[in-house]
Amino acid sequence: MQTLRILFQKNKEWVATKLAKDPHYFRLMAEAQDPMYLWIGCSDSRVPANEIVGLEPGELFVHRNVANVFPHTDFNCLSVLEYGVDLLKVRHVIVCGHYGCGGVKAAMEDHRLGLVDNWLRNIRDVYARFKDELDAIADQQERYNRLVELNVMQQVLNVCHTTIVQGAWTRGQPLWVHGWVYDLASGILKDLDCCISSIDQVEAIYRIRFLK
Repeated sequence: MQTLRILFQKNKEWVATKLAKDPHYFRLMAEAQDPMYLWIGCSDSRVPANEIVGLEPGELFVHRNVANVFPHTDFNCLSVLEYGVDLLKVRHVIVCGHYGCGGVKAAMEDHRLGLVDNWLRNIRDVYARFKDELDAIADQQERYNRLVELNVMQQVLNVCHTTIVQGAWTRGQPLWVHGWVYDLASGILKDLDCCISSIDQVEAIYRIRFLK
């Protein structure tokens, strides 16, 4: 535990920096959170959600997991989404992947890693769905990057297929779901232009009719 003292020291320095700018910073922060955005991103330590978009704590509601996957059977993902949409009333859900994602790379390979292989099956499903497009890309790195993008786009759809998001749209609640990719090598975000903001943009088979 001795080696962790540096983290407590860094915490004190961070607190001092915040209080120097605003003596009421933490008092106001403790009262409530009112984020406009929900970030669904990768657990990779090189992808700090708040810093990437320049937002303070309290401004971005965050969920992270390996390779930014949103499976319909994961109650952690669903609970975060429900809390963000129904209680916090976020207006934007951002699914953000990143180039150089180890999870996506592992999904393209066949060696056993352990329990995470079952999680990565979700990404292998994406590969299978777009196999012709991906196999047509000769350069392995470009194919890898494209799978990162396709995975994000699929997870955007998965979010929109939930009763949580469709319930919000049915109530007339403004809600946009976006797909982005972060470039580790440049620090720049890329918009994949797959924003969905209404149930009309969802394939009919996935639409749920809510009884009034």
